[in-house]
Amino acid sequence: MGYKVKIQKVDRGKTKSFYVNFPAAVAEACNLEKGEEMEWVIEDRNCFVLKRVKQTKPVLKKD
Repeated sequence: MGYKVKIQKVDRGKTKSFYVNFPAAVAEACNLEKGEEMEWVIEDRNCFVLKRVKQTKPVLKKD
């Protein structure tokens, strides 16, 4: 299952930023915390992977 999001663009004079919002269900499922560091890995123009900088212990059990 996937969650669709829209990219937001903010222009502030000389600086531009793009924002991606996480749906609460995704953040809760991943146990994201406020201020947690993440990094983007660009696999190609169509695939962006968001990774935790500091790995956590898995919560879900794999069969």
